[in-house]
Order: sequence, then structure tokens, then C-alpha cells
Amino acid sequence: MTFQLHAQQPPARAGAPGSIPSGIGIEALPVRGNVYMLVGAGGNSTVQIGPQGVLVVDTMRESVAGDLVAAINALSGGKPIRYVLNTHAHPDHTGGNLKVAEAGSQLVAGNFAGELGQAGAESAFIVAHENVLNALSTPVATQPPVPFGAWPTDTFFQMQKDMYFNGEAVQLLHVQNAHTDGDSLVFFRSSDVISAGDVYVTTRYPRIDLDRGGHVNGVIEGLNRIIDLAVSEQFTEGGTQIVPGHGRISDEMDVVEYRDMVTIVRDRVQDLIGRRKTLDEVKAARPTFDFDPRYGTDDSWTPAMFVEAVYRNLTAAPAAAGRAR
Repeated sequence: MTFQLHAQQPPARAGAPGSIPSGIGIEALPVRGNVYMLVGAGGNSTVQIGPQGVLVVDTMRESVAGDLVAAINALSGGKPIRYVLNTHAHPDHTGGNLKVAEAGSQLVAGNFAGELGQAGAESAFIVAHENVLNALSTPVATQPPVPFGAWPTDTFFQMQKDMYFNGEAVQLLHVQNAHTDGDSLVFFRSSDVISAGDVYVTTRYPRIDLDRGGHVNGVIEGLNRIIDLAVSEQFTEGGTQIVPGHGRISDEMDVVEYRDMVTIVRDRVQDLIGRRKTLDEVKAARPTFDFDPRYGTDDSWTPAMFVEAVYRNLTAAPAAAGRAR
């Protein structure tokens, strides 16, 4: 298999990639430090490479998992994959969990290695919020069962989980009821890179998964969290780099503009609801009209779908809204 790098190589440094073959349909872009963005079918993955091995954030779809493993091996020079982190449970971000984890191995020793066993040690840890485990272990009727080996092996229920890997603090920051009920941002502190999952994308309106507790207000709160973490370099440009779930590498101002768009649409829908407009009337009013040329071109998540999700969020009964938030 071949792999093509469509970006200027960064200066040599610890963890820098080896030679990259060409052709397998996954692009690699250096972000900053030891962190890279891999772009493939359906979404982005983020990888951190260093002396301890490789950490992978999101594993794309199952159909491209083999290519993703080949790309990681080429980029890292064959370093072992130690951790897989999932930002949420959707199959375009977790579909490759099994193949990517099985291609790795765990960094364990002593009594823990004995308890884990040889077979268990020959697979990377999969880390995610506990709601990701709940979703993958009980998929909705429209999704096939997820193999046990693709489920998270290390979960957390707090608002934050801290790790230290390859000489860098890595924080998983849970965002409540945003894109789903199990979203996490991954913050590489020394590299100053945030892997945002689908809380932030550049290619479409936020996809709000109502069946999994998604809520437009949670999306806005998640975007505000990214903005709080990010620091611009000069004239509100540059600085902290943000890897979206889909789309191009961004900076703080990109996220500010996206946050403002979501907030404006939310407020317009809320105003129409306050004037007792029905769902059909709200859709007919086209509250996304001026943003559609930029974000309304994805046929899998149309402006009408986004407006309906926002409407249902804002008109939910208080008890249901409380559970969603």
C-alpha cells in the first residue's frame, strides 16, 4: 500500500515521520509538535507520535481502517500504537477501533501485565467517556452490533481525564450533551493542539444526534470551551491549532465564527418558537438562509435537518430538556 503526504514536511524533530509512500487515499498534515492530522473517508483522525509510541484520536470508518493503520505505520516509522481515544461514538469516528487497537500493544509491566494476559497486552487501550461505551455496547436499531474488541477498555465519567504520554500532558475534556451525550475534546497541551471531534466541523452545520442526547446549547457550550482553551497568535489569527471532526485545520477565530453562526440560528429559531410558529413554519422561514452557501451543501445533513433538530431541542418538555442537557 502507498500513502501520500500533501503538505510540506516539518523540520526534523523527535517523533518526526519516516519516509512516506504514495497512494492509499489518506492524507497526512503536520499540525504542530508531534501531532498530525490524518484525513480519510468520512472524517479526520489525530495522531501523536513520540518515543513511547503512537496515540490515535478517532479511527474513521471500518472500511478504511486497514489504510489508516498503514498510514500510521508509515508516518511513525513503525512505532507501536499504544492508545486509541474516541471523541464520541459515531461509526465514522469509531469504526476502525478494532483494527487499529489490534494493530497496537499496551505499555504495561509487572502485576498488571500478568492480570491483563498476553492476549490483552497485544492490543492498544481504547479510552473514551463512559457514554461512548454505553452507545457502542447498545447501538441503535439502524446500526449493526459493534464487536466487543472495539469497545472502550478505559472509560471515565468525570468532566476531565488527564494522561501523560510521549512527554506531553493530554487531557480529555467532556462536553455534556452537545453533538451527542459522550463528546470529548482532546487537548495536547505542549503541542497546543485541540482535537475537537464533531463538536466543531468546518464542512456543515452541527449534526445534533437527538437519539443520543445531542443539544444545540451543548454544542455552543462546547465551542465556547474550545475558544476558552485556544489562544490566538496575532490579530486573532494563528496560535492554538484545532483539528475538526470534518474539514480543515482551524484556529480560534474560525471557531468563534462557527460559534456565532450556531448561536444566531439558535436565537432565530427561539424567536420563531416564541411567536408560536410550527415546525413547518420555522423551516419555511429559513433561519439559516444567509449561512447556507457556506454550511448547507452537505446532503447528509441539510439546513432543514439542522433547523428541525434545533426546534426539537428548544421545544422539548422541561423534564426531557433537563435529561438532554
